[in-house]
Amino acid sequence: MKYYLVLLAGLALSVDAISQSTLHQTGSQQALDYNLELFDKQLFSASLYDNSRLLNQNLNGEQQKSAELNRAMAALEIESPDGAGLMKSYILENGNHPTVTTAGLYLGDHFFYKKNYKEAIEGYSLVKSNSLSDANKADVLFKQGYSYFQLKNNGAAAPFFDQAKALNQPISADAYYYSGFIAMEAGNNAKAIADLQAAGKSSFYATKVPYLLTALYYKEGNYDQVISYAVPLLASGQNLDRKETINLYLAEAYYAKRDFANASKNYDAFINAKKGVLSREEVYKAGISFFEIGNYQRATDYLKVSASSTDEIGQSSSYYLGHAYLKLDNYQFAATSFQAASKSSFNKQIQEESLFNFAKTNLQRGTFSTAISALDEYLETYPSGKNRQEAETLLSEALVNSSDYLRAIEQMDKIQNKSPRIRSAYQKVAFYQAMVYYRDQKFKQSLALLDKSQSFPEDRDLLLETHFWKGEVNAADGNLPQAIRSYEALRAINPATNHPYLIKTHYGLGYAYFNSQNYPKAEEQFRIYTEKLRGASEKQYFDDALLRLGDCQYVQKKFGEAAATFQRAISESTTGKDYAYYRLAVVQNFQSQNNEALSNLDRLISGFPSSLYIEDAMFQRGQIYLEEVRYSEASRAFSDLISSRPNSPFIPFALESRAVANFSMQNYNQTIADYKLILDNHPNASNAETALKGLQETLALQGRSAEFGDYLARYKGANPGSGNVQSLEYESAKSLYLDKNYTQAARAFENYLRSYPQSAQRPDALYFAGDAYFQAGDQEKGLSFFRQLEKEPSSPQRARAMQRIGIIELERGNYAAAIPYLESASQNARSRVEEAEAVQGLMVANFQTRKYQIAIANAERLMTLDGLIPESTAKALLTKAKSQRELNQKAQAELTLQSLVNAHKTIQGAEGLYLLALSQQEKGDFNKSNDVIFDGAGPFADYDYWYGKMFLLIADNYQKTGEDFQAKATLESIVERSTNPEIKAEAQAKLRTLK
Repeated sequence: MKYYLVLLAGLALSVDAISQSTLHQTGSQQALDYNLELFDKQLFSASLYDNSRLLNQNLNGEQQKSAELNRAMAALEIESPDGAGLMKSYILENGNHPTVTTAGLYLGDHFFYKKNYKEAIEGYSLVKSNSLSDANKADVLFKQGYSYFQLKNNGAAAPFFDQAKALNQPISADAYYYSGFIAMEAGNNAKAIADLQAAGKSSFYATKVPYLLTALYYKEGNYDQVISYAVPLLASGQNLDRKETINLYLAEAYYAKRDFANASKNYDAFINAKKGVLSREEVYKAGISFFEIGNYQRATDYLKVSASSTDEIGQSSSYYLGHAYLKLDNYQFAATSFQAASKSSFNKQIQEESLFNFAKTNLQRGTFSTAISALDEYLETYPSGKNRQEAETLLSEALVNSSDYLRAIEQMDKIQNKSPRIRSAYQKVAFYQAMVYYRDQKFKQSLALLDKSQSFPEDRDLLLETHFWKGEVNAADGNLPQAIRSYEALRAINPATNHPYLIKTHYGLGYAYFNSQNYPKAEEQFRIYTEKLRGASEKQYFDDALLRLGDCQYVQKKFGEAAATFQRAISESTTGKDYAYYRLAVVQNFQSQNNEALSNLDRLISGFPSSLYIEDAMFQRGQIYLEEVRYSEASRAFSDLISSRPNSPFIPFALESRAVANFSMQNYNQTIADYKLILDNHPNASNAETALKGLQETLALQGRSAEFGDYLARYKGANPGSGNVQSLEYESAKSLYLDKNYTQAARAFENYLRSYPQSAQRPDALYFAGDAYFQAGDQEKGLSFFRQLEKEPSSPQRARAMQRIGIIELERGNYAAAIPYLESASQNARSRVEEAEAVQGLMVANFQTRKYQIAIANAERLMTLDGLIPESTAKALLTKAKSQRELNQKAQAELTLQSLVNAHKTIQGAEGLYLLALSQQEKGDFNKSNDVIFDGAGPFADYDYWYGKMFLLIADNYQKTGEDFQAKATLESIVERSTNPEIKAEAQAKLRTLK
């Protein structure tokens, strides 16, 4: 140890002096020398013991001092409690002795190297520095300064360092360094710079002071000096201490001088060194630097970090982050960034600009409802804002494209002086909302909005459309005279003869006149319509119009023209051929072309087994055979109908006709049996009286007239006279039902059934009672009547009851129980609407009971019945896709979902879009998952639950890709804007986790 050797040199001088004054070394001197050897060998305890013992002997003055000093040194080395006291006593008692200086140095150094700086200072204070060399004096001064420095007393330390500097000794470099550091801490930058520059001249500090000097130049605001000093240093390749800090100060200096290219380079150098962390302000400056040089991707890396807090830096970061994302065509990230900036009020100008840019970005994204809200907020908050005029223009565009039409109309109603652009937007938006009401069968509201649209006739073509749709809405509402007036109003405008809405108007007018039984005018309109579409590629409703044209001609007894029209429908149409075959056969029957009629009926029966007109055709075929006196064939034809279609309303008439055929063939027993079946099973049929007379005649021929009395009595019971109370009660109950007074109707039918349990109207009464209770909200009571009807013989009402039981079980969640009823209903449906309702129920029930393949088959069948019940195809596609997902047919499911989303902007489409995005997330393609939503979510904004689920999914995707800022902004937006409590709560929970 350096200072230990200095002390021994001092001691040697002292011993030499003693030995030279004595001719012969005494025993005491030998003991002192021996003790010094012990100390030299670091046997401090032994040295302490021997010196303490020696002091009890007779020693001369110098020997006494030597033993005391040795004892004190040994005591210090073994950390004896009295070591420091012994040394101080020695110094104080021997103030003028040459060894006192050495003793003070020893005491100070002992504590200095033990880092006991307080004791070190006290020890060094006992040193008489005048007796020291300049080198030792500088050393002591430095150590005194350093001790004060370590005790955080920079004021006391500084003078010692200053004195040590002045001696210009090797230790002076250290003194300059610490003196400069203290000056820097005190804010005395000039002194700090001078001292550190001096320290840097030594090889030891040459690599240590550059980062401090760079910092000082920066604090002085001398950015040019920062650059001129630091750039050559970094270029030199020296192994500098804290080189990354030099990069940081250099970056800050370049930023201050708006040299963003060099600033960005040095910010990145600091980050890439991975030896420090930028402050948020420095991160912000780095982001701005990259933004200014057009490196927008790198700018976002920094700015999304500095945007993380809601302070002034966060607001500004979010604003520039939004613009950076715009440059990268990342509109969704830009929107959330501008939104975040618009919520902060630290910088009012940025807040205003951010809100406006948030609106514009959402317009570019196609998120029109959000854009409308933002533009509305902008115009409300900044009525004199510099972007007001552009905001109003953008608002009109957004309103036109928004799916929130009612809000758009409300917005435009607030504008007193509507510009041409706003008037045009109003015309369109009112029309669009009218179409929504029409879709939802809210006809009065639809007509009111169509009137509003017509009040701003800016677009002539759209005006034509509104007249057409007023006709359609009135027709759907049953107001045929008004429908005709609306259609005629379109024609009065004199559009081009090939205008698409004029063509559609001919079709609408045709039906309006047809349903008004004005067949000549209906014929005229259907003829014009079909002629205009004869060569068109898009046939629209050509097939149907052609059939109605034939019907108009048939009703007017223009049989030749009707036959030609139906024949044309068979050859030209792709749909409705079954009906055309049937109507052509009827016309040919009137023309006495019965063989041709029978051929066409056979084509219908064999070629269209699922046709709704199959029963009509089978009955008509039997009738023609009967007319042709081909009784055997007639009987077989009627038997085919009776056996294959037991629930057909034609049954009583088929039985009557078969009875006639058998009577003509003298098959009297079969004739009697058929008449009895009519009277037993269909006592209220319109031909029941005819059957009674036929039975009477045939029984008489057979000599069995006695059997007739029983049937006569039963007939009278089932068909009382018009003044009979039973008939009046039934008709009264039925009137209540038809007037939708369901509670009263239910009670009336229940009383009727109680009073007349054997009534021929029992099946009808049971059904009406059940449905009335069901419509009145008493599902249990309604179900009990349907169950009773289930036990009755086959009839149309029984088939309907089976379907209602299935639907009720379905609504109750008893899916397995619902399936057999719905299967029966689907097989015995009398109309395509009934079939569609049953198939839809089967689809749901099979999906819920995890019979996914059957559910898919039901969904595909339901799609063939498109348009018969609301949103049936959308429901079918959704169920099919969900079933495919359950069967792990992910690729097929995605195709099905895409078809759903593309074609149906309904709640099912909204769920479909969510599932499509979820499918991409499940595959790990988070960006594509987001794109699916951003590209397609606009039309589904009204479906708050699924719209919210989509954006919760987006937030999850952001988190999974490390975009926490975007995730946070998205969740905050959901919390602020969602109208669904469940979605809002889920977003709040996720936000707490994210924070």
